Amino acid sequence: MTDRARRKTRVGVVVSDRRDKTVTVEITNSILHPRYSKTVSRQTRLHAHDEANDAHVGDTVRVEETRPLSKTKRWRVAEVVERAQ
Repeated sequence: MTDRARRKTRVGVVVSDRRDKTVTVEITNSILHPRYSKTVSRQTRLHAHDEANDAHVGDTVRVEETRPLSKTKRWRVAEVVERAQ
């Protein structure tokens, strides 16, 4: 396998596109609570590099892991899966 094939990928929704070439993506995970066996929703926010400023708020995007690009950016927008309505 090539190095690029082993990179982590996540799918999430863009919640902020105010910065130049950077978007904030919210990833939602559902986990089962260990005691109460109820599904609990957990959110993680990632800063991702968007070279073309193509993604906008509400878009569903696929991000992939990359080398550190800044203090907080370690992800890159691989593709826009679905545009916001």
